[in-house]
Amino acid sequence: MGKVYVFDHPLIQHKLTYIRDKNTGTKEFRELIDEVASLMAFEITRDLPLQDVEVETPVGTAKSKLIAGKKLGLVPILRAGLGMVDGILKLIPAAKVGHVGLYRDPETLKPVEYYVKLPSDIEERELIVIDPMLATGGSAVEAIHSVKKRGANNIKLMCLVAAPEGVEEVQKAHPDVDIYLAAMDEKLNYKGYIVPGLGDAGDRLFGTK
Repeated sequence: MGKVYVFDHPLIQHKLTYIRDKNTGTKEFRELIDEVASLMAFEITRDLPLQDVEVETPVGTAKSKLIAGKKLGLVPILRAGLGMVDGILKLIPAAKVGHVGLYRDPETLKPVEYYVKLPSDIEERELIVIDPMLATGGSAVEAIHSVKKRGANNIKLMCLVAAPEGVEEVQKAHPDVDIYLAAMDEKLNYKGYIVPGLGDAGDRLFGTK
């Protein structure tokens, strides 16, 4: 079963409070999401393998480290996932970015894939699938299916806020995927919204209703 990591870093928790606040406007909300994504990227990359190298400093030769092993790929789920990408790229500018677009079928209420564009070497990359909200888990489960059937085999899921129901769905469908969160909230309400959550992340990011 994939592990669930909830980041309790004070800076993440501090900024998440303002992200949750209904009085936080679009500009500030967007900036805060960007900052928290950077802080979460710092935590999610903690276990990247390193290799020994030598580098010439102005004074002498230093034994030092560089990141080794698999290259990284970011896969935001459209559209709200886009709000977290730039914050991660600030720390990992060499990461390639793919996209997965999903919509909810009004009859079945199941997510349906409408757009997928991924790096050509996806099977060689450690992928981070990104969505601010993990509510019912339907979109995350389908997005991970989408990248797996195109060759991805090393996947992490990164979300700001999750409901226990969504975490359970992802773990059931994809037991090989670890989940990284800034907060695990209480539950889903009857509309499928996370409680207390932060509202609709896409609407708050892009100023739509």
